[in-house]
Amino acid sequence: MRRLAVDHVDLYQIHRWDPATSDEETLSALTDLQRAGKIRSFGSSTFPAYRIVQARWAACRHHLGCYVSEQPGYSILQRGIEAHVLPVAQEYGLGVLAWSPLASGWLSGAIRAGRSIDTHRAGFLAHRYDLSVPGNQAKLDAVERLARVADDAGLTLIQLALGFVTAHPTVTSAIIGPQTLEHLRSQLAASDIVLSADILDAIDEIATPGVDLAPEEKFDTPPALRRR
Repeated sequence: MRRLAVDHVDLYQIHRWDPATSDEETLSALTDLQRAGKIRSFGSSTFPAYRIVQARWAACRHHLGCYVSEQPGYSILQRGIEAHVLPVAQEYGLGVLAWSPLASGWLSGAIRAGRSIDTHRAGFLAHRYDLSVPGNQAKLDAVERLARVADDAGLTLIQLALGFVTAHPTVTSAIIGPQTLEHLRSQLAASDIVLSADILDAIDEIATPGVDLAPEEKFDTPPALRRR
């Protein structure tokens, strides 16, 4: 707070669910910060739907503060949360701050068929952009079809991607991560985009609602499935 030169934080987000720490312990620490006036509200990030519910029950049972927001990964290529997290967020009235709405650069327009892939993340996560991997080729095929939808609508691929995420009634905002001023301008150009039902239907034909094209990238695999 001293480094930020503020006397409180409006929204304090925890970064990941820690399976080794109880909901009561986490919520107690956050509630203490809230009661001390250091934070106004707090939220979760990349929680599975059942953990959002468990945390709500823990807050009620122990008379603690509740998460007011959830920060999930969400994009046209990663739609799994539509089947579980978003309905739960809507049920509890949580704000939803979607991260990676451009799918780690896949929907930025920089990754297209016949071009070399040269993005920031490709430098240290090469396996996620290796087109010999069937899942990555499936993403590229979807990108090419989505680019045609964007062209037909007179939009950039970025405008289509960000407009899609913010079109969901449960989503509060999309988190952008521009690397340059040009990136920032291209993403801000999507702030007023409202996609028509026809465009949203065309997207559904390409990327199935409620399905992740690369589920292993979501960081929300239950611990029981990660143990060998």
